[in-house]
Amino acid sequence: MLKAIQLGQNSGLRVSELCLGTMNFGEPGRGHQGDWTLDKDAARPLFKAAIERGLFYFDCADVYGIGACERVVGALLRELLPRDQYVLATKVAMPMGRGANQGGLTRKHILEGVDASLERLGLDYVDQLVIHRHPHGVPGHAATPIEETLEALHDMVRAGKVLYLGASSMFAWQFAELQMTAERHGWTRFVSMQNHYNLIYREEEREMNPYCAHTGVALTPWSPLARGILAGSYRGGFDGGATNRSKGGDRARTESLYRGAADFAIAERVGEVAERLGKTPAQIALAWLLNKPEVAAPVVGVSRVEQIEQLADAASITLEADDVAYLEALYQPVPNLLSGGYS
Repeated sequence: MLKAIQLGQNSGLRVSELCLGTMNFGEPGRGHQGDWTLDKDAARPLFKAAIERGLFYFDCADVYGIGACERVVGALLRELLPRDQYVLATKVAMPMGRGANQGGLTRKHILEGVDASLERLGLDYVDQLVIHRHPHGVPGHAATPIEETLEALHDMVRAGKVLYLGASSMFAWQFAELQMTAERHGWTRFVSMQNHYNLIYREEEREMNPYCAHTGVALTPWSPLARGILAGSYRGGFDGGATNRSKGGDRARTESLYRGAADFAIAERVGEVAERLGKTPAQIALAWLLNKPEVAAPVVGVSRVEQIEQLADAASITLEADDVAYLEALYQPVPNLLSGGYS
C-alpha cells in the first residue's frame, strides 16, 4: 500500500508516493497518443487498481488527446472517489488549436485554458495547475513576459480555481527566475517541478535537482521508465519493440528523447539487478528513482492492472548502495534536450 507524503516543503499538500500519469487515456485516434490510447471503460480497471493500492494523485494535461484525456479522467474520478479523497493536477501551455492565442502562457490563454479544463473535468477547481513548459519554451508562441504569466497564475489561485502551482521541464536558471520573481511580487510560487529524470537521462542532476532540493520544491519526474526502455519494452534496441506503444508511431518520440550510447546497456543492468532480487525491471528502475531523497512522486503510466500492482510494490524496495552504484556506473553525459528548444 502506497503511503501519503508531503509534496515538498513549501506546501502542506499530501499526495501518494506515485502519481498516475494519464496521457494514454482519452478517445482513441484523437490527439498524438494514437494507437495506444485507452477509452473510459478500458481505463476504469486501472483507476480502481490504483485507488485500491493507495494511489490518489493523478496527472493529466489539456493537450493530451486535445481535451479527451481530461474528460475521461474527470468522469472516472467523479465516479470512483469523493472530491476530497484525491489530488488532481492538469497542465496548460501547449497549443490546443491553430488559433494565435490557443497556446502559450499568456494571461488570455491561462484564464481561458483553466476554465476549459474545469469544464472538461467537470470540477470547480483543480488541486494543482502545472505549466507545461517555461513561458518562453512553447514552440510557435510568443515569449510571454514572465510577470504576465506569474500574475495570471496567481489570479487563478486567488479565484479558487487552482490550489497549488507546479512547473515542468525548463532550465534551472529559468525556474529560479520564476520563483524569485513570484516571491518579489507576493505571487504564488511553484511547489513542485515535473522534470525529465530517469536512469538513462540524468542531466537534471547537475542543476535542477539540487536547486529544488535546496529550496524545498518537490520533484515529480516524468518518464521514470524512459518510455519503456527501462522496463524492457525494447529488448535491447529500438528495433526490438515488444509493446503496442514501442512498435507503433510513438517509437519515433522515444528515439528523439533517448540518444545515449549506454542507454540499452544500462537497461540490461536494470534487468540483471531485477532478476537477482526477484523483481521486475520496471520495479528496479522506479525504486532507484524513489530512493533519491529529493524525489516525491514520480509520474508513472500504465496500460495493464498488473503494472499498477508492480509499480506500487516498487515503493517498498530499498536498493543497496552497491546496486545503486552498479546501475549508475555506465551513464555518460548527453546533450541537455532543453538546449534543442524542446524536451
